[in-house]
Amino acid sequence: MNRNLAPGKKIYFASDFHLGAPSHAESLNREKRIVAWLDDIKQDAEIIFLVGDLFDFWFEYKRVVPKGYVRFMGKLAELADSGIEVIVFLGNRDMWMTNYFEKELGVTTIRRPKTYIFNNKKFYIGHGDGLGKGDYGYKFLKVIFEGKLPRFLFNRVMHPNLGMLLGYIWTKFSWRKKREAEQYMGDEKEYLVGYSKEIEANEHHDYYIFGHRHTKVDIQISPNARYINLGDWIWYYSYAVFDGEDIVLTSLKTEA
Repeated sequence: MNRNLAPGKKIYFASDFHLGAPSHAESLNREKRIVAWLDDIKQDAEIIFLVGDLFDFWFEYKRVVPKGYVRFMGKLAELADSGIEVIVFLGNRDMWMTNYFEKELGVTTIRRPKTYIFNNKKFYIGHGDGLGKGDYGYKFLKVIFEGKLPRFLFNRVMHPNLGMLLGYIWTKFSWRKKREAEQYMGDEKEYLVGYSKEIEANEHHDYYIFGHRHTKVDIQISPNARYINLGDWIWYYSYAVFDGEDIVLTSLKTEA
């Protein structure tokens, strides 16, 4: 169903904040910049899409949530309370999010890619992990980790202090290999581009919007369809804005 934006209102998209990484000091500085950005865009935002991996690791115990990030979560609650719609797509780093954001912050959480229509423009939005051809090892692990048994065991067997410690130890291994921004590998090697083209061959969308790859990319995949990867807030501090007619992919670092 088509939804028209109110006059002067916009939709914002961002992803891959990875709060908690690679150190507390760096994460805190990033969190403050994210909060400042959210505070700035609330003037004309009607909807804010946060497209996954907001945290470097996240697990919700039944009565415990991870320590930290209070500035960020407080700002999301403020935005939602003010009437701005905030929609979070779960990424591979925060796949164990359950209902805390919805119940306490008023934020909608979505686990799978979803199609929206705004101002007669069709959007296909998702984090991007596990989509397209290849990466079968990760896809196998994702099925396991998203199952009820691993979540039950992590929740009931481990004390939260130990569980969160193990989670952050696991994520730190991945950062040892990430010393610089990811590079776009070309249309033929980028699996999300291929995935978008496959969908476009069967059903037209004006925009395919993903995170996950940590690449800031805006390309045509057909005469009337664009693939946009939102980059991240580790290297790019990037986001996209839809003004009712078109999308612009930009970055805080280039806005002086």
